[in-house]
Amino acid sequence: MEKVKTFRYVNYLWDEKKAAALGDDQVALFLYRSNILGADLRITNYGGGNTSCKTIEKDPLTNQDVEVMWVKGSGGDIGTLTRKGIAGLYTERLRNLKNVYGGLEDEDRMVGLFNHCIYDLDSKAPSIDTPLHGLLPFKHIDHLHPDALIAVAAAKDSEAVTREIWGDTMGWVPWQRPGFDLGLQLEKCLADNPGIRGIVLGSHGLFTWGETSYECYLNSLEVIETASEYIARKIEEKGEVFGGQKIESLSAEERRSKAAQIMPVLRGLASSESRMVGHFTDSEAVLQFINSHDLERLAPLGTSCPDHFLRTKIQPLVLTLDKNENLSDSKAVLDKLNPLFEQYRKEYKDYYETCRHPDSPAMRDPNPVIIIYPGVGMFSFSKDKQTTRVASEFYVNAINVMLGAEAISEYTSLPRQEAFDIEYWLLEEAKLQRMPKEKPLSRKIAIVTGAGGGIGQAIAEKMIAEGAVVVYTDLSTQAVESAAMKYNKDQAIAVQCDVTSDEAIEKAFKEAVLAFGGIDIIVHSAGLAISKSLEDTTLQDWDLLEDVLVKGQFLMSKIGTEIMKKQNLGGDIVNIASKNGLVAGPNNVAYGTAKAAQQHMTRLLAAELASNKIRVNVVNPDGVIVGSKIWEGEWAEGRAKANGISVEELPAFYAKRNLLNEIILPEDIANGVFACVAILDKSTGNIINVDGGMANAFPR
Repeated sequence: MEKVKTFRYVNYLWDEKKAAALGDDQVALFLYRSNILGADLRITNYGGGNTSCKTIEKDPLTNQDVEVMWVKGSGGDIGTLTRKGIAGLYTERLRNLKNVYGGLEDEDRMVGLFNHCIYDLDSKAPSIDTPLHGLLPFKHIDHLHPDALIAVAAAKDSEAVTREIWGDTMGWVPWQRPGFDLGLQLEKCLADNPGIRGIVLGSHGLFTWGETSYECYLNSLEVIETASEYIARKIEEKGEVFGGQKIESLSAEERRSKAAQIMPVLRGLASSESRMVGHFTDSEAVLQFINSHDLERLAPLGTSCPDHFLRTKIQPLVLTLDKNENLSDSKAVLDKLNPLFEQYRKEYKDYYETCRHPDSPAMRDPNPVIIIYPGVGMFSFSKDKQTTRVASEFYVNAINVMLGAEAISEYTSLPRQEAFDIEYWLLEEAKLQRMPKEKPLSRKIAIVTGAGGGIGQAIAEKMIAEGAVVVYTDLSTQAVESAAMKYNKDQAIAVQCDVTSDEAIEKAFKEAVLAFGGIDIIVHSAGLAISKSLEDTTLQDWDLLEDVLVKGQFLMSKIGTEIMKKQNLGGDIVNIASKNGLVAGPNNVAYGTAKAAQQHMTRLLAAELASNKIRVNVVNPDGVIVGSKIWEGEWAEGRAKANGISVEELPAFYAKRNLLNEIILPEDIANGVFACVAILDKSTGNIINVDGGMANAFPR
């Protein structure tokens, strides 16, 4: 096969030096091929498709040479696949399962028998697609879900289109649910068409192969490229896509503004069963589809590839709001959206009741995953940021598939019963039941001020460790970006924010909503400390402390609760105050007064916001010297002077003066915040002291 290093529609990423460094390790080469194929979302999306290779190994029981197939395990992702994510099976044993296969009704039992074929005892659980690789004889095999190939597979007269594009060099099998019988169909297709380079699976995807990992890689790319070029010509001939543009998009900034206004409302509605995290996209491909004449015809048809609709649900919810709708009145917007969600839930229930079997699992959440707002963009909602982002990416793949299929002839989706049988497959349900238990703050969205270091950073990290997604904010851009960079964008984002500015706080919350869909937890940790006598305290000192500590808390609460009320999911506000708000001491008039104001504002807001199920509490630190920015510079010097000791003596002094004789760390304050938002779920208006026990600071 001729070496090809440039492709127009797909990426050539094979690095000969990297591949050479792997030598003749066929498993390593198969993993390398998998990773670079998975790096291009047009080739296969996260978790989609599977890859394999076959090697000769020594049987540990007989010491004889045996063929072993290494294949992506259940639930894995080829883009991030490692040795731990694959299964190693005796190929001959797998093929011998043909002797006990009892037909389509026997599919679920066959999956259990895959375990009897295991060669590598450290194997990941084999997936349902294992026999599709095992019953084909090739050393390296790719099963991919490229947009272009699924477009061919989902087009009307797909078999004839396949012959038109590749002649007799490609096989074709009609749609069938993945499983052992589909493996038999691939085996038969190859026997009936010897010499083919791959097989198109109707409404599903592509199988390609090669004698080496590199040959398999090139074969996959060339087949995809051929389909992509064919579709590109068809689109050019047609002159317009999706029936042409029906409405014009708002400007980019207007789209973001509309999305930020409506996302909390959508999130609340989509969370009627379980709280969801959101994602927004207004990419060119999305806008082309959602603004088209054919949206109303195509969207209800649903997706075709099982990997798509398992993540996106069978069809999206299309909003009937005008793109210029006034979204400032959230109640009026809610009144218009409620019937749309109710109708979607009813239709999903009807789909379930119509298609269910006696042993089907209970109906799952009937809310939409994908929501389309013509002129604005596309929203998705799921259990966490990664899942909802991936759902969005899969629907973009589905859009690409519809585009290609419509250009070729006409898009066809799976019949509803076939879709249901995949969605509610008992094996799929078993996979869901094996998912790890969710963490206490899973599905929650937090925003933390002062998160660039010290206490704020510790709080943000605790939130993430317990499952939340977090918006880091800080006055210092460098500090906040540095603090958040250890996490990926599905876990945290960084936003520069001056808490004394309502415009800056509005922007921070807007970024939070656009990134994650709303807000559940507000932690006001931004702070500074000035220790001076009344005589030495200036008006500038006073104003600065009041602005950062008190005004900042007021603005965070005021702007943040507007979003919480739109969601109607309740929420938590936790303010980081200080022991100094309760205890009178020298050289502390401005700081102590500001902290006391924070504490009483918390009580006032707790009383006011309880009817909205928004809980407001205070965590009071004291003597957090290690890792705290407040203790850098003049504050440390002032407290040392007030207590008649040196700066160097401060840590020991503060540890000895509390009842428990404990050094208080930023992590201890983070634990206090966690208790407020995850454990004390029926507490509001409280002050939680995290100070090792200071009798003069006991609040009651």
